[in-house]
Amino acid sequence: MKRLTLLVATAILCISAAAQTDTTKKGNNGDTIRIGKILIVKHGKNIDGEKNSVHITMGRKNKERRQNANVSTSWWNFDIGFSNFIDKTDYTNTGTYLVNRPAYPVLAESDFKLRAGKSINVNVWVVNQRINLIKHYVNLKYGFGMELNNYRFKSTISFKESGLVPYTTNTQTTSPFIFRDSISFSKNKLAADYLTVPMMLNFVSNPSNLKKGISLSLGVSAGYLYSQRNKQKSSERGKDRNKGEYGLERFKFSYIAELGLGPIRLYGSYSPKSIFEKALDIKPYTLGFRLTNW
Repeated sequence: MKRLTLLVATAILCISAAAQTDTTKKGNNGDTIRIGKILIVKHGKNIDGEKNSVHITMGRKNKERRQNANVSTSWWNFDIGFSNFIDKTDYTNTGTYLVNRPAYPVLAESDFKLRAGKSINVNVWVVNQRINLIKHYVNLKYGFGMELNNYRFKSTISFKESGLVPYTTNTQTTSPFIFRDSISFSKNKLAADYLTVPMMLNFVSNPSNLKKGISLSLGVSAGYLYSQRNKQKSSERGKDRNKGEYGLERFKFSYIAELGLGPIRLYGSYSPKSIFEKALDIKPYTLGFRLTNW
């Protein structure tokens, strides 16, 4: 009797297991498994038309969840590139801002030519956020950080905040000015650093994996000048790091863009207004690489 009962119980278990196996279905692509009313979805893929089912998601990484969040935050991103400008100055009408050296040609556009390969732009973005607007294909991106621009000059121009005007007889001024110096420099740069808030519309072709596909961001930024320096190096004077007010505009408005080609990010900016308050019509731009996949 006990043996018969054991055989009957074993048969019932086998039939039950077979019935459960019959209700198990695999998706065409092998990414889903159905067991009765339970649907197991691999890699976070959603199956349309599967109603009244329990969905169990397997294999989705934390990074994927962050990318698909409606609000995504990224900390401490960096840019490295080149600073340059477009010079539209009328050098016949610069007033007292430019001081000419006697017996030398007057200051002109050639005196403001840059060493392009050594004029560096570094941006430090403390925080950036992305807000989903349309199914993660269209987003709003904004942030806060610092723009650090170094303009390396080929010539011997110097920036002075105020004081005795060179090549004149006891002429004092309280206004900043630029003059051609009497010595040569191995390094001569103007540094202009800004606190900046960028805002862009972001378009993405592959929201589930930002390392693939194409992304494009277009927008504007507003910056506040918090530091300006004329740093020079020469055999006669050694290293000079002169920090002062050299007549640069306090606020900076720029058009900005970002292009993503797979894991590579390129950025650029252009300011339609001169970075100088008066006399010089110099409009800066930057180009470089953005060190992030966000």
